[in-house]
This record gives sequence, structure tokens and C-alpha cells, in this order.
Amino acid sequence: MANEPLLAEQLAPHVLREYALLADGERGIVVGPRGDCCWMCLPRWDSPAVFSSLLGGGGVYAVSPDHPRYVWGGRYEHRSLIWRSRWVTTDGIVECREALAFPGDPHTAVILRRIRALDRPTRMRIRLDLRAEFGAKGIGDLSCTDGVWTGRSGPHRFRWVGAGDARRGDDGALEAIVEASPGTDHDLVLELSDQELPSDVVRPNDAWRDTEHAWMQAVPEFSGTIADLDTRSAYAVLRGLTSSGGGMVAAATMSLPERAEQGRNYDYRYCWIRDQCYVGQAVAAAGGYPLLDDAVRFISERVLDDGPGLKPAYCVTGDVVPGEQDLDLPGYPGAAVKTGNWVTDQFQLDAHGEALLLLAAAARLDRLDSVHWRAVRTLVEAIEKRWREPDAGLWEIDDRRWAHSRLICAAGLRRAGEVAPRQQGAEWQRLADVLIADADSDCLHPSGRWQRAPDDSRVDAALLLPAIRGAIPANDPRSVTTLDAVRSDLGRHGFVYRFKPDERPLGEAEGAFLLCGFLMALADHQQGNDLAAVRWFERNRTACGPPGLLTEEFDVDQRQLRGNLPQAFVHALLFESSHRLADSVGPSVGTGTGR
Repeated sequence: MANEPLLAEQLAPHVLREYALLADGERGIVVGPRGDCCWMCLPRWDSPAVFSSLLGGGGVYAVSPDHPRYVWGGRYEHRSLIWRSRWVTTDGIVECREALAFPGDPHTAVILRRIRALDRPTRMRIRLDLRAEFGAKGIGDLSCTDGVWTGRSGPHRFRWVGAGDARRGDDGALEAIVEASPGTDHDLVLELSDQELPSDVVRPNDAWRDTEHAWMQAVPEFSGTIADLDTRSAYAVLRGLTSSGGGMVAAATMSLPERAEQGRNYDYRYCWIRDQCYVGQAVAAAGGYPLLDDAVRFISERVLDDGPGLKPAYCVTGDVVPGEQDLDLPGYPGAAVKTGNWVTDQFQLDAHGEALLLLAAAARLDRLDSVHWRAVRTLVEAIEKRWREPDAGLWEIDDRRWAHSRLICAAGLRRAGEVAPRQQGAEWQRLADVLIADADSDCLHPSGRWQRAPDDSRVDAALLLPAIRGAIPANDPRSVTTLDAVRSDLGRHGFVYRFKPDERPLGEAEGAFLLCGFLMALADHQQGNDLAAVRWFERNRTACGPPGLLTEEFDVDQRQLRGNLPQAFVHALLFESSHRLADSVGPSVGTGTGR
């Protein structure tokens, strides 16, 4: 085919910093710099993909200049996940405004794309190649009536408006050339559903207006932080990852490697209890906003359903996460493709403590009802029953009596005890004392800092959290000594690593953990080290590309993002740090993003 080189270029993966995310709460789309929608699962986050070229599978929806030379840029519109791709060719400048109609319907996705030439006419190449079931099912039952394409791909129905002149290529994809003229918008609307589509075709102007309004309603106009634009962007990302049932997925993607050829590539399209509690606590630092209520609702339901058997993660529906399986796709370079996650078989004690911290934060804002208080009591009973057991811990490695797990449960008991009735609160405070004394008996390093586990004397950045969350005072010698140890042993070049996994220098075994960088900012702020806190914050919030999305790890030497995209708990800690640091250093130290 004449366009085979162009197609190969469109389907080739990019470095992660160049990808943007469209999301409507029920699912997301990853968009690359060539206008390639290369990842989308339907109907929900953890369903099989209909666009999977990101992982080497079939399926892509591309809009890009029909020109041999262009450069790319883009930005999100204010307080939204409405993305504008922008291409500068040697002949002119053209943009494509794109979004998932928001808020999303659980069964039907509507992809909005609006092309506009900014200075002179520009030819745009369009390609729609739907491939359901991770590329296994192509387009079938195809027809075009009055310029409206309809058809199926596997179990899904689709309707496509705006490319009535498209032609079907030899590979089954629909392809078209669109002439974009200055002052005139060209709209493309793609509807995808696992049900019958309604008879009425979506009207682009109405869909855009409703989406713009819904985003403005969903994302508050945060101000007075030390990074207002990034704070709003973080909230928009977190809202986009949160379904109508209240569950928030940890990331939109799967199998993007943390380290090439190391086997650390996972499926993060599920709701981790811990991650959503981080989000709820972060939002509570700003006030009683809807994402806090979503977290309280989803977490409380899981706690009341499962009690001491609380799973570390769930599907957005509340169902159990399926086990990990290999998928026969080429994969993102450096990684095999895995779907599902082994986390269901783990016990993670700290998730109970984080859930208590979430509910206590909501109680301080008067956001709990009697059902939620029943969840609080259930969590306390679960901690009483299980705190002596080994667990997989925050980093989900192996079962040990991790210091962090016991101490974060103590923090949850402390905070819950502060808002509970007096007698009950006193009992919970005494239980917190027991957990802290137990950790002190076997996880206090001879230097006076916390160590990871009784048989593991290494320092761990997670051990900053007990003081941040109130298990022990910030001025306790154990808190101060732990902070100093993390700074000296795990801090490099303004970034922080989780722990030292082996004898290799930091950075060779794995990337810096952006979550830990923001924890350092909060810990230094708590100690009154405000200049150091701002430095940690500023360094870590720049570990992104033009869309401003953050992953779990950052390769400091290569300045590349590693892991699944975007990582929700990193955006949560950016949001929280931006609010808390403003308390002492003053607002708007960095209202821009530097991007």
C-alpha cells in the first residue's frame, strides 16, 4: 500500500512523556503526538481494548496532517481533560480539539474530535481501525448512509460521523482525507457501545457544550496553592479516572514497564484501596469536594462487604480483580503484556489504616453518615484481629511484619480516635499505642530511625508517612532521624527512591518514585524546612511531558517516565503538597507549570 510507511510511523510507540489522556470516568483514551488514539478499553477501564496499538496490537484512530514534515505540541483546556493537539507544518498550523464526551455513560463512549486550520488550508489524514478484543476482531457489518458510517467490531457497535467520503483500505480500516480551512471547524464524532446505539446521532455542538460545562462543574477553580495550574490539572486527572460508582482506577493503562526487560509490568486498570484513600485524604486538605465523597462511598462499601477480608484492589464495579495472565501481543518495547493482577491474593494491612485515615479526614469535614461510621468500626475490628499477621506491605513485595503497615494503622486509629465518641476514641488510641510499641520493639534501627521490617534494616521512604499522618509526632526523634536517613540514603538530584533494592547505585535497579518525592516535600514542610519542601515539590512536579501527566517512576539519567500512565496516587500527592505547602510559603510560588 502507498501509505504503509505512514501507517508504520503512526503505529510506532512514542516515549511516555508525549502521551495525553482523554477520560470520561468510565474509560480513557491514550493519545499520541501523531493524533493516534492508541489505547482504549470498552465499555469500562478493565475491559478488552478496542485500540491497542500502544501495546503492539491492532486498533487505532488517527488524525494528523497529510504532510511529510511537522512538529507537534498540545495542551489541556482549563480545568478539564479536553486536549488540543497542535501541529506546525512547513505550510501552516492546524489543531485538533479532542475529548471523550463527559461525564461518560457506562455503556457508550462518544469520542469528539474537532479539526481547525489556524492560518491556511491544511489536508488532514484520518484513519479509523477498530479492533475489539485486543485486536482480535476487526470491523464488520459496515455500511454508510447519508455520510454516516455504522458497523460492529466484536461485541461493540459503532457510528461515525464526519468522514462520509472515507474508503475502506485493504486491511479493513476506514481512511479519509479532510480539507481543513481557517475559520471552519470539521467535526468527527465516533460513538462506541456494547449496546444498541440510540437512533439520534450525536450533535457535535451540543456534545461539546455539555462536555465543557460538565468539566467546569467537576473541577473547582483552586487558587492560593503554590502551583494552581498543576493543582487543577491533577484534580481533573483524578476526576477523569473516577467512575460513576465512585471507584478510581490506579492508572488508565496496563503493561507499561517500570524497567525494560525486568518483568515489572502490571495491569493498573483497577481500584486500589490505598491509592483511592491517598486521593481522598489529598482532596480533604482542600475541603469537602466530590472526589472525597466518591472515595468515602467506594471504600466504605468494600469495607462493609468484606470486613477483615478486605482486598487490596477491586474492579470499578466492586468485583474481584481477575488473576494475572499473559496476553499474546508484542507489547510496549521492553515489556511483555499482562492482563489482570495478582494483588487479589495478597493481604495488605496498611490498606485498613489508610481507609481509617480517609474516613477520619472526611469526618473532620462532616462528610460521614451512620453507614460510614459502621465502616470505621469494621476497620478497627479488622485491625484488632489481623495486625499481628505478616502482610505484603505498601510495595507488594512479600509477606513480612512491615513497620510501615503497623505504623500507618496506628495513624488511622489515632485520627479516627480524635473524631470518635470519647470512650471509643480512647480505646482506639490505646490500640494505636500497642501497635507503635510493637513496631518500636522490632523495627527501630540502632541509629534511632525506623527500619523496614524486623529482618530488614534498610531505610524506606514509606516510613515518612507515619509522622506525616500522625502516628507519632513530627518532632519525635524517630521521625526526625527517619527523615534525615531518607534524605541522605534515598535522595538524589532532587528525587527520592523507595529503598535500595540491592548493592547497585540508586537509579540502576529502578527509577525514582515520584510519590516519595512529594512525601519528602510534606515531611520537610512538617518539620518547618519550607525551602527544602518547595525544592522537592518543584523538582518532582516537572517529571512529566507537555501534557503534564505523571507516572509512578522517573528515570533521572534518561529523563524519561516509567510505568503506567497516569499514576493516580502521584497526582494525589502533588495536589496535597500544593495545598499544604502554601500554608507556610505563601500562595502562587509557582502558578505556572513551566511547560
